[in-house]
Amino acid sequence: QVQLVESGGGLVQSGGSLRLSCTAPGRDSVLPAMGWYRQAPGRQREPVAVIILGGRTNYVDSVKDRFTISREGARNTIWLQMNSLKPEDTAVYYCAADRGTLVLDTLGDMDYWGKGTLVTVSS
Repeated sequence: QVQLVESGGGLVQSGGSLRLSCTAPGRDSVLPAMGWYRQAPGRQREPVAVIILGGRTNYVDSVKDRFTISREGARNTIWLQMNSLKPEDTAVYYCAADRGTLVLDTLGDMDYWGKGTLVTVSS
């Protein structure tokens, strides 16, 4: 099993920024794909952004041009820079990782999940 640990959530005003981090402590082998998903109250979990080895990324339309996912080379550490935050971005944000890279195009569920970090955007 792979442990994923998120950090960086919190309360921010509309228009503000937050940066989320995710690491996989104890994992030596590289995870080909990592990403961020979110679940708002009363809604289903949805993909936010995915990044694979080599740096290719994919985003859900609602966060394009506002959020940026990045990865530390071939290490199992990723970040999500969130700018111009809106109240509708309020959700629990989950870090996820996959043993393959097809998820970059499908934005489907991944193999491993963190426990999540809460992001609250006030209006």
